[in-house]
Amino acid sequence: MSEPSRPLAGARASRASLLVRMRERDHTRGSLLASVAVLSLPSIATGALGFGFFQLVDLRFLALLGDAEVAAAGATNQTLRQVFMLLMMGLGVSSQLWIARHVGEGRVDAAEHVAGQSFVIGAAIATLGVLTCGLFPETFAALVTPDPEVLDLATRYVRITFLLIGLMVAMQVFHAVLQGAGDATTPMLVTLLVTPISIGAEWALAFGHLGLPALGISGMALGASFGGLCGLGVAGWALFSGRCRVHLRARHLIPDPEGLRRLLSTAWQPALHMVARTSTVFFFMALGGRLGGKVQAAYTIGLRVEMIGIMVAFPVAGACATLVGQNLGAGDLRRAWRAIFVSAGVSAGALWPAALSLFLWREHFVAVFTRDPEVARLATEYLGYSAAILCFYGFYFIAFRTLQAAGDMRSPMVISIATAGLLAVPLGYVLATRTEFGASGMWIASFVYAAVNCAITVGWLLCGRWTRRHGPAPATPASV
Repeated sequence: MSEPSRPLAGARASRASLLVRMRERDHTRGSLLASVAVLSLPSIATGALGFGFFQLVDLRFLALLGDAEVAAAGATNQTLRQVFMLLMMGLGVSSQLWIARHVGEGRVDAAEHVAGQSFVIGAAIATLGVLTCGLFPETFAALVTPDPEVLDLATRYVRITFLLIGLMVAMQVFHAVLQGAGDATTPMLVTLLVTPISIGAEWALAFGHLGLPALGISGMALGASFGGLCGLGVAGWALFSGRCRVHLRARHLIPDPEGLRRLLSTAWQPALHMVARTSTVFFFMALGGRLGGKVQAAYTIGLRVEMIGIMVAFPVAGACATLVGQNLGAGDLRRAWRAIFVSAGVSAGALWPAALSLFLWREHFVAVFTRDPEVARLATEYLGYSAAILCFYGFYFIAFRTLQAAGDMRSPMVISIATAGLLAVPLGYVLATRTEFGASGMWIASFVYAAVNCAITVGWLLCGRWTRRHGPAPATPASV
C-alpha cells in the first residue's frame, strides 16, 4: 500500500508547489507573458466562476421566478448596487496602486499597513450602504423603476442586499489587496469554495428546497449574502494566519489619519471615473423603464451576458496594472511598457474569439433567460452591439488601468466623465425618444460611447505623458 501512495503524495506536493510558486512569483523579473498568465488566469477563473457563472445562474433563477423579478434585481444590481461598487472600485484601484508600488520597492510592511487601512475605509462604505438603501429601500428603489409590481420586488431585494452589503465590500477589498501584492491564486481558491455555496443557498431559499421556505427574490438576496459570509470567513482566516503575501494583523486595522488620507487622495478619482459608466447604465435602465418593462428586462439580460467578456478583460487589465505598478516601484520603466503590450496581446487573443462567439450564438444565450419573444428580440439586438464593443474593450481596460497604476488618476476620469455626459446620455436620450429607433437608440449610443471612450483613452496612454514622473519611455516596446 505504501508504494502506490508515493506518486499520489508526490503529485499533491507538486500541485502545492505550483500554487506556492504562482503566489510567490517575483513580477519584476522573468517572462512577462508568464507573469500575465500567473496574475490573470486565476483572476479570470475567479471572475468566470464568482461573477460570470454565478451571475448567469442567478439570472436563470430570476427568470424562473418571472420577468418582474429579472427587472427588479437588474434595476437594483445595475444601478443602486453599482453606486457602491464604484466606490469600492476607487478604493480597490488606490489599494492596488500603493500595495503594488510598495511590494516592488521591497517594503512589505508598508503594503500590509495599506491593506489594513483599506479595510477601514471599506467598513465606512458598508456603513453608508446600510444607513441609506438598507434602511430606506423603497425610496431608493423608486428612483430606478416606476412599475408598481417591479418596485415592490425591488424594495425587498434592496433591503436585504444593502443591510448585508458589508460582506460584499470586505470581499472586494480582499481581492484588491492580494491583486496588488501579486497573489491572484488565493482569491481564486476562495471563490472556488464559496460560489457553489452561494448558488446552493439561492436555489434552496428562492424555491423552497431542503425544507426551507420559498422566499422568491428575497431568498435570492439572502442566498448570495450567505455565500458572502462564508467567503469572508475564509478570506479573514487566510489574511490573519499569514498564508498570503500580505499578513494582516490587528494593529493594521487601527485608523491612521495619514494612511487614510493617502488612500483617499488616490481613490476618489477612479471612483468618479466609474461614475461615468454607472451613471450611463443607471440612465439607460431608467430610460428602459420609461420605454416599457420589456426593454428594461432585455437590457438586464444583455448586461448580465455582456459581463462574461468583461470578466476576461478586467482581470488581464488588473494583471497589467499590478505589473506596471510593481515595475515602476522597482524603477524599471522599460519593463512596465513591455507589460502593457504583452497584456494587450493577451487580451485581444482572449476577447476576439469571445466576441465572435457572442455574436454568432447570441440568440441561444438569450433563450436561456426569457421566453418572451419581444424581450428576446430586444436582448438579442443589444448583444449584437455588445459583441462589437468587446472587440476593443480589452484595450480600453488596459489603458485606463495602466494610467491609474502609474499614478495618473485624473486623465481616465476626465475622459470617461466627458464622453458619458456629453455623448452617451444625450445621444441615447435623443435616439430613444426623439427618433424611430426606440430601444435600439440606447444600444447605438452605448456602442458609440464605448468606441469614442476607448479611442481617446488608448491615445492618451500611447502619447506617454504618464511616464514623465518615472523617466523617459522607449519609442517601441522591447522584445518580450
